[in-house]
Amino acid sequence: MPDPTRPPGPKIISVANQKGGVGKTTTTINLAAALAEIGHSVLVVDLDPQGNASTGLGVEMDEREFTTYELLLEDIDLKDVILKTSFDNIAIVPATVDLSSADIDLISNEKRSFLLHDALRQPQMDEYAFDYILIDCPPSLNLLTVNAMIASHSILVPLQSEFFALEGLSQLMLTIREVRQTGNPDLRIEGVVLTMYDARNNLSQQVEQDARDNLGDVVFKTRIPRNVRVSESPSFAMPVLNYDTTSKGAIAYRELAQELVDNNTARA
Repeated sequence: MPDPTRPPGPKIISVANQKGGVGKTTTTINLAAALAEIGHSVLVVDLDPQGNASTGLGVEMDEREFTTYELLLEDIDLKDVILKTSFDNIAIVPATVDLSSADIDLISNEKRSFLLHDALRQPQMDEYAFDYILIDCPPSLNLLTVNAMIASHSILVPLQSEFFALEGLSQLMLTIREVRQTGNPDLRIEGVVLTMYDARNNLSQQVEQDARDNLGDVVFKTRIPRNVRVSESPSFAMPVLNYDTTSKGAIAYRELAQELVDNNTARA
């Protein structure tokens, strides 16, 4: 039973799509940066064994002594696993390739699908006063992704503006439906955001039209453009908002963050 004396916890959003290369990690990093820029305190949970969100926020490998693996599978103090980044208002639980074995290690745990849920809701988390927790999911519908969905209030889905983009959504939607039935009945779709969008390209326009026809208001009004600055910024270990603050990509992620905040305010 919820403790009425505890403050309301952070809004937890999984950024998920089982298809790789859709801008999932890029969206996690830059949405975090955009939310932080408007004054929100954000925790990024890197749940992808590739650890790209950790790298993209400037966390070196030798700094990743404790990671999401320990958060899930060991009784670790939050202060040992939550790292400050060099960006104001952004902290991270980093990941390494060790996480790739987590599925096997989780199987024998009877609470295997709820470990991240419980870790992110322990009383010690209140001390950090995060407004948002963004979970960067692996590009597969495995036990890690299920953990993220059960831990989350909502799912944000990056959708690449390319042929067959919508076909991959059907399996994700089925998984969300199963999670609602088995572990998180209140899980909802935060929204679908079109990524790598090129307004000059007929295919991008067609994908957008199909997405809006099929999904309606679930699709964010904001579109993330195909932008060289967005592509370059991870190699400099920073969000595009810091790498080139006036670029089209940075402006789009600011608009996405504001739309997300406005949507949640309207629902409250």
